[in-house]
Amino acid sequence: MQQCARQLTDPFDGSLLGERYLIHDSDTTCTQTFDGLLKSRGVEALVLPPRSPHVNAHCARVVRSIPEEVLNRMIMIGEASLRHVIRSYLVHSHTERHHQGLENQRIAPEPQVGGQTGQVMRRERLGGLRSYYHHEAA
Repeated sequence: MQQCARQLTDPFDGSLLGERYLIHDSDTTCTQTFDGLLKSRGVEALVLPPRSPHVNAHCARVVRSIPEEVLNRMIMIGEASLRHVIRSYLVHSHTERHHQGLENQRIAPEPQVGGQTGQVMRRERLGGLRSYYHHEAA
């Protein structure tokens, strides 16, 4: 797990590059040494409380949505294409997709999009696999 922490926080291509937190459960593989190594590299480990299955519901939803909505419908060739697909999906999810848990609002809507007048435009993501319809800015 120490090697895993080093790879996650690698200063050139680590998955946690620019991130402040890593949320994990209380599995015995995530030791204090693992958390200490993360902290020494500027990432704070947040441990989920034991026997709390509903705490992780939001992460579980995203982890389920990405394969169901995107990954199972595409063929990725290499890590770079996988990273591109996931980043594109997350941009779509945060700025264009309405979420029922947020009263059918978007997480971070773009201010210039979403007016009530103007021509309806379609924005494609991932080759048309994801689409967003909005009114053109006046």
